[in-house]
Order: sequence, then C-alpha cells, then structure tokens
Amino acid sequence: MDTTPGGGHVLAADRPGRFGPYGGRYVPEALVAALDELDREYTAAAQDPTFTAELDHLLTTYSGRPTPLTEAKRFSAEAAAGARVLLKREDLNHTGSHKINNVLGQALLTKRIGKQRVIAETGAGQHGVATATAAALMGLECVIYMGEEDTRRQALNVARMQLLGATVVPVSTGSRTLKDAINEALRDWVTNVETTNYVFGTVAGPHPFPTLVRDLQRIIGVEARQQVLDLTGRLPDAVAACVGGGSNAIGIFHAFIDDADVALYGFEAGGDGVATGRHAATITAGSPGVLHGARSYLLQDDMGQTIESHSISAGLDYPGVGPEHSWLKDAGRAVYEPVDDAEAMEAFRLLCRTEGIIPAIESSHALAGARRLGERLGPDAVIVVNLSGRGDKDVDTAAKWFGIMDEAGDVATVASREASGGEPA
Repeated sequence: MDTTPGGGHVLAADRPGRFGPYGGRYVPEALVAALDELDREYTAAAQDPTFTAELDHLLTTYSGRPTPLTEAKRFSAEAAAGARVLLKREDLNHTGSHKINNVLGQALLTKRIGKQRVIAETGAGQHGVATATAAALMGLECVIYMGEEDTRRQALNVARMQLLGATVVPVSTGSRTLKDAINEALRDWVTNVETTNYVFGTVAGPHPFPTLVRDLQRIIGVEARQQVLDLTGRLPDAVAACVGGGSNAIGIFHAFIDDADVALYGFEAGGDGVATGRHAATITAGSPGVLHGARSYLLQDDMGQTIESHSISAGLDYPGVGPEHSWLKDAGRAVYEPVDDAEAMEAFRLLCRTEGIIPAIESSHALAGARRLGERLGPDAVIVVNLSGRGDKDVDTAAKWFGIMDEAGDVATVASREASGGEPA
C-alpha cells in the first residue's frame, strides 16, 4: 500500500511501473533521465505536506472540488429500467472535465523540478485546455500537440487554448488524431528535455505516467465512494466509466477495487461497430503490444503495426489503453465492453432531454453502458456513472448527428424544416 496526494491508500503495482506483464518504460535513452527525475520528484512530493496542501488548496478553491453526485431520476426511469443512476459530476470542474485534477498536480511538479515550459497532447481538447489553464495560472510556456482532424472537430477547444496563451500545433501525420499528437509531443520532449516537462494526459505512456496520473485522478473515486454511502447507505452495485486512454475510468475505479461486491465496467468506443473494423475498442478487440512507451492492449495487425482507430468521440479515438486497465481486465476485476457511436449518441440525447445536462460524447459511452446495466441488474440496482466532461465542445458534432445543423453550420429551425418538408429532430 502507498499514500497518494489525494489522501487515502491505493493498491501498489507488483513492482514500480509494472502492472503484471503490462506497463514498463520503452523509450529512447534521451528520455530516461527526465523520467527518472519525474519519478523521483513525484515520489518526494507525494510525501511532502507542503506540496499536497498546495494541490488540495487548488483543487478546492480553483477547480471547485468536491464535485457533486447527482441522482438522475428521469434518466433512471426512462433509460435505465428504473435502476438508480448516480452521476459523478466531473463536468462541473473548472475547464469542464476531470482533466484539471491531473494537470494541476503535474504543473506543480513542473515548477518543483524547476522547468518553465510544458508540452501536452490532446484529442478532444479537454486535456489541452486544462494544461493551457494551469500554465497560465503558474506562468509556464505551453505548447499543445493536437491531430489536425481533431482541431477540425474540436475547434472551440482550439480557440480556448489559444485564448489562454498556449501554442496549438496541428499534427498532419498518420490518422491526424490523438496517437499522432502523442508521437509529436514525444519528439518535442526528446529535443527539449532540459527545459521542458511533458504533462501527459492519461494513464498510458512510460513509467511513471500511468501511476502518477492514476494517483492524481483517484480523488474522483474517493469522493464518489463516500458520497454514495452518504446518499444511499450502501456501496453501489456497479461503477461505469468510458475508456479511451482510461484516466477518468481508473480515477473512479481505484477507490472501489477492494470492494469485491462492486462491479467495475469500462465502456470503450465501438465506433461503427467492432465487426466493421472502424472502432477504438482496444481491450475488446486488441492484443498486448508496445505503444507510446508502455506494454498494454492495443489495436495492431499481424506484423505488430498499430491500426488506426475510429470513434465519433475525439477523446476516445486512440488505439491503446493504460496498462493498469489491461491488468484489471486479465485479472477479471473490471469488465470492458464496446459501445458504438449510435448507442452513445442516443444516450447523449436521453441525458439532455431527461436531466437537462449536455454530456461530453466520451461520457455518453458510459451512459449507454448504464442503460445496459440497468436492464441486466434491475430496478433495485445502484449504478454510479462517471460523467467525465461536459458537452459544450461537442455541440457541433451532436447537432449535425441529429440533423439540427448542416455541414455548413447552418441551424435548421422547426419553421425552416417544415418549409422544406422535413421533420424536426
């Protein structure tokens, strides 16, 4: 057992940086010293009351923690067969997602190490916005790498990062999504490692990132566990979260791992359907290999080459997953299932209409999973869903999906639809 900055205790990996056969550090020699320095400084900071007090102060007074647990009564009745669905509201954090929990800690570590420049990768833009925010707060130079395709579908977040003073670098190689953004960020880090810290956004990558990010996100589950006990007098039957790289999922799972009666469900991006090959269901359809410095499940061909992923959600459009999720899958402690684009968007629509909450499309995969769990577990079940982010950034995508907006960005009103003979969405 070891102590984390968020308080409490966690199960330790079987050896540093390893989760069973997964994890490790597969990187160029030029990065080893920087990773060792980050590991050493994080280990010291986690035991330093000054560091943990400063982080807790920022989480409370800047980010707005603790985030509430909201009972979704109408969603429960109309979409989850009456099972009691409770939403952990990470969407109410400053910057609109759980990403700020991790970034505030890593930005403080950057200052502790004495570096003045941070780089980050981002898919949906939420990690990029959080990093740009923390950099502005702490006076750090900030460069964000983002796939060109993602800059198009998440243009609002690109503008937010630039307003916060960050430089956004579109990546035009490969599939022009998150995988390629990470490749470019790693190249930058190798070149500028003496002056730059890499603020990694998820529980993937080389050691110590999977452990470091997990510890900084674990506060989600610590809060949720106590909140559900206070609200219902018992632990939930299931905890559900979406899984791309897996930071929000491991954040809420970890406080429940020792609770054997609480089932843990990770819902991956099934894209057009796993059978079509156009998906990002890494654990469901992948196999063990090495990607971005760690061994874990990934989508790869027979030659070990990474296969491009696909999802309507930029934040889940990644062919790898954090190594601890691979370990939990093999151990049978967590179950991972794909949710396709259509299922996720239907859950998105239902939460909007029943609860007045516009969720991130990433989180909508977990909501779709909760609908399945409600059918399986019945009306007496309690299901906690990690609502990892809000959907402001996804309004264009959703409006086009539901036919409210055309490709040119023009919004169709009821009157215009009726005039053209169409039906309102």
